[in-house]
Amino acid sequence: MARDRLKHYRQKRDFSRTAEPAGESRRARPAHAKALRYVIQKHAARALHYDFRLEHDGVLLSWAVPKGPSENPADKRLAVQVEDHPLDYGNFEGTIPAGEYGGGTVMLWDRGRWLAADDVDEALRKGKLVFALDGERLKGLWALVRLRPRNNERGGERRKNWLLIKEKDDYVRTGKLVTARETTSVKTGRSMDEIATGHSRVWHSDKTAAGKAAAATKTARKKTTAGKTTRRARKKRPGKTRPGKKRR
Repeated sequence: MARDRLKHYRQKRDFSRTAEPAGESRRARPAHAKALRYVIQKHAARALHYDFRLEHDGVLLSWAVPKGPSENPADKRLAVQVEDHPLDYGNFEGTIPAGEYGGGTVMLWDRGRWLAADDVDEALRKGKLVFALDGERLKGLWALVRLRPRNNERGGERRKNWLLIKEKDDYVRTGKLVTARETTSVKTGRSMDEIATGHSRVWHSDKTAAGKAAAATKTARKKTTAGKTTRRARKKRPGKTRPGKKRR
């Protein structure tokens, strides 16, 4: 029986309360396929971080990067591996309702394609994955290097800690960090604040959106009715009587 790559993803979410895609593990593309999908989502949950995702085996392999990526090879960024996500998740930008798992604002910060230098499964097993990114913001060679596991202070669980490192190539850049230079969405051009207040982007029940639409329609009708009443009143209002003439 095939392993359900999205089992843990679904267990953490109540799909009656959040509109996040339940998704399905899709058939993996053949080994000779060209570059696969890559996305980074800026996520203001309990703590701001960047979710780094690579398409593999029909899902998005995912790491949470607290400080975000750096184009400087001297910056070795902690990347905590989390549950696999459905491919549909790579399109999401909006707000996960407060109280839900991962509640907060999500921005599609970068997207593009990636290509592994070697066999992905073997590289993950050995603990070093080297790959090329061709995103709208990040490009060039990168590496994910697994750290030696250690007990989590909150109960003996093992955290899958990796380091996200920029390899030396023509795309190395020092100075101001890319996360500071690029602060808007590659999908909509919005800032985090604009996404957070965008009613049409909130992930929740359709009833909320429908209610807001109905209220907006009702307000528009009231304004139209008020305008017609005002125009009628103006027509009925008597004008000034000319001197020497009596009003009949």
